[in-house]
Amino acid sequence: MGSSQQKDRGVRIAIDRGGTFTDCVGNYNGEDIVIKLLSVDPANYDDAPLEGIRRIMSHFLKKEIPRGQPLDTAKIDSIRMGTTVATNALLERKGEKIAMVVTKGFKDCLVIGNQSRPKIFDLAIRKPEVLYSAVVEVDERVTLEDYAEDPERHLTKVDVKAGTAEAKDANLVMGLSGEAVRILQRPEKETIRSKLQEIYDSGIRSIAVCLMHAYTFPDHEALVGEVAREIGFTHISLSHELMPMIKLVSRATSVCADAYLTPAIKKYISGFQKGFAGGLGTKGVKESGGGAKGARCEFMQSDGGLVDVDKFTGLKAILSGPAGGVVGYAITSYDENTKIPVIGFDMGGTSTDVSRYGEGRYDHTFETTTAGVTIQSPQLDINTVAAGGGSMLFFRNGLFVVGPESASAHPGPACYRKGGPATVTDANLFLGRLLPEFFPKIFGKNEDEGLDPEASRIKIQELADQIKAETGKEMDLDEVAYGFLTVANETMTRPIRSITEAKGHDTSKHRLATFGGAGGQHAVAIAESLGIKQILIHRYSSVLSAYGMALADVVDERQEPDSSVWKADDQSVIQGLKDKMEALKEKSRQALRDQGFEDDQIVFEEYLNMRYRGTESALMIIKPTAEDAEKHYNGNDWDFASAFVRHHRYEFGFTLEERDIVVDDVRVRGIGKSFRYEEKSVDEQLKTVQKKDVDIQNKHSEAKVYFEGGRYDTPIYKLSDLSVGTVIKGPAMLADGTQTIVVTPKSTALVLETHVVVDIEETDKNKDAQGDGEREVDPIMLSIFGHRFMAIAEQMGMALQKTSVSTNVKERLDFSCAIFDGNGGLVANAPHLPVHLGSMSTCVRRQAEIWDGKLRKGDVLMTNHPSYGGTHLPDVTLIMPAFNAAGDKILFYAASRAHHADIGGITAGSMPPHSRELYQEGAAVKSEKLVSEGKFNEDRVIELFHKEPAKNPGCSGTRCLADNINDLRAQVSANQKGISLIETLIDEYGEDTVQFYMVAIQNNAEQQVRNLLRTVHKRFQGQDLSAIDYMDDGSPIQLKVTIDPDAGEAVFDFAGTGPEVYANINAPEAISYSAIIYTLRCMISEDIPLNQGCLVPVTVKIPPKSLLSPSDNAAVVGGNVLTSQRITDVIFKAFQACAASQGCCNNLTFGFGGNVAGENEVKGFGYYETIAGGSGAGPTWEGTDGVHVHMTNTRITDSEIFERRYPVLLREFSIRKGSGGKGKHRGGDGVVRDIEFRLPLQVSILSERRVYRPYGLAGGEDAQCGLNLWVRKVKKARWEDTLRKIQNGEQDQEEDADKVDGYEERVINLGAKNSAPMIAGDRIIICTPGGGGWGKSGEEREVDEIEDPMGTWKKGSHGARLDLALQA
Repeated sequence: MGSSQQKDRGVRIAIDRGGTFTDCVGNYNGEDIVIKLLSVDPANYDDAPLEGIRRIMSHFLKKEIPRGQPLDTAKIDSIRMGTTVATNALLERKGEKIAMVVTKGFKDCLVIGNQSRPKIFDLAIRKPEVLYSAVVEVDERVTLEDYAEDPERHLTKVDVKAGTAEAKDANLVMGLSGEAVRILQRPEKETIRSKLQEIYDSGIRSIAVCLMHAYTFPDHEALVGEVAREIGFTHISLSHELMPMIKLVSRATSVCADAYLTPAIKKYISGFQKGFAGGLGTKGVKESGGGAKGARCEFMQSDGGLVDVDKFTGLKAILSGPAGGVVGYAITSYDENTKIPVIGFDMGGTSTDVSRYGEGRYDHTFETTTAGVTIQSPQLDINTVAAGGGSMLFFRNGLFVVGPESASAHPGPACYRKGGPATVTDANLFLGRLLPEFFPKIFGKNEDEGLDPEASRIKIQELADQIKAETGKEMDLDEVAYGFLTVANETMTRPIRSITEAKGHDTSKHRLATFGGAGGQHAVAIAESLGIKQILIHRYSSVLSAYGMALADVVDERQEPDSSVWKADDQSVIQGLKDKMEALKEKSRQALRDQGFEDDQIVFEEYLNMRYRGTESALMIIKPTAEDAEKHYNGNDWDFASAFVRHHRYEFGFTLEERDIVVDDVRVRGIGKSFRYEEKSVDEQLKTVQKKDVDIQNKHSEAKVYFEGGRYDTPIYKLSDLSVGTVIKGPAMLADGTQTIVVTPKSTALVLETHVVVDIEETDKNKDAQGDGEREVDPIMLSIFGHRFMAIAEQMGMALQKTSVSTNVKERLDFSCAIFDGNGGLVANAPHLPVHLGSMSTCVRRQAEIWDGKLRKGDVLMTNHPSYGGTHLPDVTLIMPAFNAAGDKILFYAASRAHHADIGGITAGSMPPHSRELYQEGAAVKSEKLVSEGKFNEDRVIELFHKEPAKNPGCSGTRCLADNINDLRAQVSANQKGISLIETLIDEYGEDTVQFYMVAIQNNAEQQVRNLLRTVHKRFQGQDLSAIDYMDDGSPIQLKVTIDPDAGEAVFDFAGTGPEVYANINAPEAISYSAIIYTLRCMISEDIPLNQGCLVPVTVKIPPKSLLSPSDNAAVVGGNVLTSQRITDVIFKAFQACAASQGCCNNLTFGFGGNVAGENEVKGFGYYETIAGGSGAGPTWEGTDGVHVHMTNTRITDSEIFERRYPVLLREFSIRKGSGGKGKHRGGDGVVRDIEFRLPLQVSILSERRVYRPYGLAGGEDAQCGLNLWVRKVKKARWEDTLRKIQNGEQDQEEDADKVDGYEERVINLGAKNSAPMIAGDRIIICTPGGGGWGKSGEEREVDEIEDPMGTWKKGSHGARLDLALQA
């Protein structure tokens, strides 16, 4: 483990307590010992780590220490541990009972969360449970005085600072972040006391406090903490102390997680400490005066740093175990001189985790989700990409499917002799890639038998039989098992590729460091797929997490919010940041000194969290090293701004020169260097190693192992029998008691002192070996191409999100990307919004017909017109062709559609409630060539978006032209990404194969839909399905579905639907197709590729001239966001699938400014949001409260960011209790959103279900309608005053509403669609509809509780993004 800087004082112990095994590594005077034991074995010991330490001490002291005897800390130098205690408490929801304390109006902030639903096609929406048992609302309120979108950039200067004595009486104070904070309501101490006393009396002892804007103004939280301490609460988590970062929801979830988990950890630690004769930790060492000498004891935190046992908290413990593995491979596999970055691949039994280490430092992420809880705290960016060896194998819908369901430890894989299912482990065992003789005999009834290869064979035979029965294709068992492994590897590489590429890194320039039990069997295949040439496997790779703890540093993290605008020429700003940084460093230095570190052992990493003004994508920028400063920044190591610009270009591909750079946070990571890693690096060893071919006499045995193409006679070597420098050419297997490394025929292994290095030969890329004869669809290839096509659409989506600028695209993810065949048929798309599902192919087809024969390589087309396959005008679609090698035939199209926040028209935000004609909704583009052979035509965009719309009466051009241009460029780069990925795929497999599977994947989807239609026909015994529902203006939408069961075809006939309306709820035909694809996919309830094939068995009849087939110039803005929801409701009603959901998107826009013809241009802003409601109940589920339903799934802006960016005050955002329909299963409730405006603004609402209630089904009751209210200050009308003015000939003067007592508040119903000029102090209250109930009230509930197989996954930066996207 390397040597310490302190002189040797005793045994050093490092432990990783995992879910199944506890790994222990001990070191004494240069000798290592490794012990692996079961984490839970109550028959033999109470606590696995204590038992491990007992065995290590017995070994080194050469005497058996009896169990139960306290261990003597005098002989121990240090204990370092990683533990799953916190993660398990979270997964099993077995933490402490807690209460959350929050600002009045926000008691439901965690129930609503960001309002999106986790899985887009689940009708039974399941959001994670909240952690608290009670909520206390405190009547206190502060807000930020200035707003970021202010075109004048006004900044209020204040001298009184938050947290000082003067702040107690001031109405305006300077927050910790440097922002001016207005105090609107101070909390009453005694009121808080009585509320908290009530909670205390109910038995709760742990509370979590999170108040609005406490990250910058902590005074009110501090007061709550003080009262709670006086009452006697044993654990108090205050959000400003834990993580002073903006975002109410993330901070509240984090503070709840801390209050929920820390008591469980403290309880565990105190039990652990009882097993020792001396004290543990810094305190134990200091206080060991006369008694036994204490031992240092540190726990691994989620950020990869160790912390003293007394400072270990729940919030920082969630990734405690896995973090050790990352530290382990980072220190042992990365070379400071060659600087080759490493991808960590940790494949265990229940999950496969991926991370990256490069540039000599860890990748941290500041917001991650684990077990359904989103936490804001620095954590290593670890992403679960698949289940592990226990992933189950299925043949579903003609495709090979691996996971995400896992057989876990019980019953485990089939070969564990407990009657388990077929898993990845079984496929490996059957193919000879796992060696039973190297496995411990712990299986079977009495836990004394080895693995059972026969059980694996039987399960794989069953799958082969199923494949033959369903497809008629005879496959031998080797092919089937190998097919599943290939698909498993493809399932894992897809996310690995996107994690690395999303940050601008190229996977092929990395090494792969594999560890964990199952990694060695898959490493070569994974590396090949990612283009990686070299794999590193450490000699302790099976206990690398524990080994990593031994090598890790003690870390002290400090952070403070900020809001400075970086100015290179303004030294005062930079000095202010330097002072803040120094103050944090001093606190950190002191904390590390307290833990026994000398100043020369302490180093710092200094960071500024920076972003461009008007964007939310902050980047954590580390202070440039002296070397970097010399190379890039003229020797200035405090040139954070240039470092930010450089990093931004690297990660996002562009910079915004004209925008200010804002500093959001100042962060310091203090590091106490405790142990030095003394081994030579891999690169140093490679330079000096004497290579020799393996002596065949050394082989342990031989087996017939399956590799691509058949079974090979493969030698098996024991790792311990191979000396340093031995070269083993594949095929071969290397094994010891803890791992098996598969060396394939095209790779070579080399044994070094510390690692086994596997090198992979370059292989011939093009796998297309098919002749010209009839081709058969190979289900394995079909599954792989399904993954590859989806991966292309996903990576396009990532490129678009990365390079876009507007909040709408970057944060709300209001976009979709897709690839199409040469005829414009949809092949794969990664929509974040279902409303884009079927509508893009109409669009691509129309453009392909218009430009037939006229396109060149590098051309990009632009369109948004409803008659040309558009949905509504803000959704702008860009289409790019991909040509064959000769450049004379289009093979594919790549297309992206994004919602632009403003494209002109009569209102800011381009979602006017009162539009009657298309021109009032903004720029309408039928077909334009935006890019010609690679040249972007910016002048034409200005013409189309800014100048043209302003020529129409009462209309303005776009109010955010710069965002439009930036987002269009981002769409172009997303399309280019798609084209280049398709070209790579063609290089790999050949044009014919790719084209063949492009058709096959569409045929597969078609088959699924035909099967669904036959099932539905059976369920309804052949009767026709029909339904009708109404828009609020009384327009009917009527549907009759007729199914032909023999052909598996259906006719969706909308005859009886109302005529086109002189308003904006007309829906272009493409929208009906989207609704049909979406509803069919929800009812199939299995992952099928969503493509053109879905619509082949469906004939859609839309009456011409109806509101579902409007004329060219009809207004359509509401069709996309309102009518689409009603069409969905009608289809589900016809199929009796579920009760109606809220049936609306509740589109709210506000803003000011524009360039209306004949008026001066006014600089302003536009804001747009959609608001959640209740979802409908169904036969086996209750509705969900406060969630987005059906055709949309965009997130809501966090309450604190909302107030930071716009001149608003969010009074309330809560669940509208009782608005869901009653029934056997109740419908979900809608929400109440109450917004007060602080400046005069034009406010518009475009909504539905304000007249017709969302229906219940099967006897369930209807839900409540929505309601939009304007709370308006109106002058009181007194007849005496009016008479006096008439008699005196006085004019009516405008008076300030605040100054005149002759004003009153009036509540005015705005109706469903309206726009109003609101003045400062006016409010809009939007009450959204609930969902309908299912079944008669009083009947017994029949709710299915379904476990989410991915619930336990670690969702690092990639998972966080996938949560936003489609789980397709």
